[in-house]
Amino acid sequence: MKVVEVLRPEVDKLQQFMLFTNDAISRFCEEVRRLCHIEKRKDFVSEAYLLTLGRFLNMFAVLDELKNMKASIKNDFSTFRRSAQFLQVMSDTQTIHDMQNLSMFLATQNKIKDDLRSRMTKIEAYEELLADVINICAHMFENHLYLTPSERHMFVKVIAFSLFLMDGDAANVAKMDQKKRLNIARLDKIFKSLEVVPLYGDMQIQPFSFVKRSQFYEASKWPLSDKEGDKCHVNIVEKAKITRADHESYVTQLAKLNNNVAISDRVSLNSDAEDRELTSLALSGMQLLCQWTADVVETISWKLLHPTNSRDNKDCPESAEEYERATRYNYSPAEKTALIQIISMIKGLQSLLGRIESSLSNAIRRHIYAELQAFVQHAFNEPIQKAVKGKKDLLASILQSVRDTCIDTYSTTSESRPSVEKLKKRQGKDSTTSSSSDLRIARRASPPAPSSTQLYMARTQLESLISERASGGKKVLRKELDAKTIERISIFLRKSTHWPALFRLSDSLADAAELSQLWFREFYLEMTMGQRIQFPIEMSIPWILTDHILTNPDSSLVEGALYQLDLYNDAANYSLFNFKKRFLFDEVEAEVNLCFDQFIYKLSDMVFTHFKQLASCMMLDKRFKLDCQRAGVTIRTPPAGRFDGVLRQRHVQVSALKG
Repeated sequence: MKVVEVLRPEVDKLQQFMLFTNDAISRFCEEVRRLCHIEKRKDFVSEAYLLTLGRFLNMFAVLDELKNMKASIKNDFSTFRRSAQFLQVMSDTQTIHDMQNLSMFLATQNKIKDDLRSRMTKIEAYEELLADVINICAHMFENHLYLTPSERHMFVKVIAFSLFLMDGDAANVAKMDQKKRLNIARLDKIFKSLEVVPLYGDMQIQPFSFVKRSQFYEASKWPLSDKEGDKCHVNIVEKAKITRADHESYVTQLAKLNNNVAISDRVSLNSDAEDRELTSLALSGMQLLCQWTADVVETISWKLLHPTNSRDNKDCPESAEEYERATRYNYSPAEKTALIQIISMIKGLQSLLGRIESSLSNAIRRHIYAELQAFVQHAFNEPIQKAVKGKKDLLASILQSVRDTCIDTYSTTSESRPSVEKLKKRQGKDSTTSSSSDLRIARRASPPAPSSTQLYMARTQLESLISERASGGKKVLRKELDAKTIERISIFLRKSTHWPALFRLSDSLADAAELSQLWFREFYLEMTMGQRIQFPIEMSIPWILTDHILTNPDSSLVEGALYQLDLYNDAANYSLFNFKKRFLFDEVEAEVNLCFDQFIYKLSDMVFTHFKQLASCMMLDKRFKLDCQRAGVTIRTPPAGRFDGVLRQRHVQVSALKG
């Protein structure tokens, strides 16, 4: 009875999970059916909407892979069902029917993916919509239009899963490639550049495995991705050299800004040029953090999916556990050093940007306000006038709608913003008097940032104007715009891509530098089948890197020791606010307490040994040194130990530990 009482809430959650997936699949297919209707098939679909569909596909793929991998779910449900049948607590027909459905749902591998594919194959021309999703994700990936590693990985998963769905009951991928709607060679390069991506926590997946599951898969069309490489696609040792150069270049620019903030407590004069420079600096900083974090995460993911063995690594004993072979014995000293250096640069740059976050945020708000107002003030006057003059009412109304959505009419009169109706009345009387000077908007002392709704409405309407597809009643509006206006709109859309992330700079920085995956090991604990409650710290990646610093003769690594312990902060934060699991936080806290004690002990011993050797060399008799030198024996003074930064630290906060 106790088993049923304990497991019933969890089984109820599984029941809700099954109902959610069924409802989500139905709702998604309804939306696909609406967009693929013969009347709407050639209509414009916004970039944001296609990416939303992509996020749904990513959700389905992740949930199904989690259901496949988590054997504990099936085991717990089987235990509950046996106990419930023995106690005869499932007596009514409906409950028995629900349990049977849930049992089939959990027992069937790839159930969510197969159900989604079977329903989508019944929708006519669904492959055309999936081709649009694939192309937009490929475009975002290739042009680095993302600011977090999770976005980067999502694009590749969506491409792979969409190809799997597309090849449902026919070889649609090959057909789309022949029709030039897809470019298989292009997608092949993307899959080769990112062979392994994180799935959830410490679980990983190979995106190209989705493509291989298709019954119409042809290996000859995927020459790069078909053969799995024996080395990680990220050469972390070489990446560390590139990262160091980029870090030094960026920090040089940041130091100049930091000095201005420290001296004047503000960023000199708030001119448009300076605001533009600061905004560009903040954006490039987030892009660098994202790139470096992705390199680390992808290296760790590849290593976890490809554990070493006693044949490849002589230091690895045959009795080593699976997780031990994936972490403790799976990294060379050079790789550990490279990871330590990159993690130190990630956390160091995140801290530097965090110190001046308020100054950067103010500059970002002023710059985006100025850019947006300048665009809607000066770029739209001439196109609106031409549209009114040519009696293109739909084009004029969309342009006017974008202007009305974004313009700030603070301290202006109604006459300073000519509407379409006023322009129509003015047309024929004095058309030459209306120009870009008709609009004059006063600059606020503290300008407001445009809301997410304003940006979404403006970007979507502008996209519809320059789209090659029909918009607003089977009409391609792009043909009604001149090349100059199209170029201006394209530039604005490109600039405004990252504006939402810049508005929430603090959260964006945290997301770009998030490295919690380096600690999580729940999947591998489950694989031990109860033999392990927790792994020792010798198998924990944060401690492996910290211990490498304390045992490595390279004294320059000591300066980054505390940055490795900051990985526990990421894991604790993710446990509480993403997984929402207190027991994970408690495990992180327990490991922190143990590791910090070990860190203090080993660091103290390292410092004592260094200065003992230094003092001994200083105390040696000069004549003795000279006699040794004549005899060919050189007594070298120990190299300078870079302990100053660590020893000057007076306060450390790691997870719940303060020292």
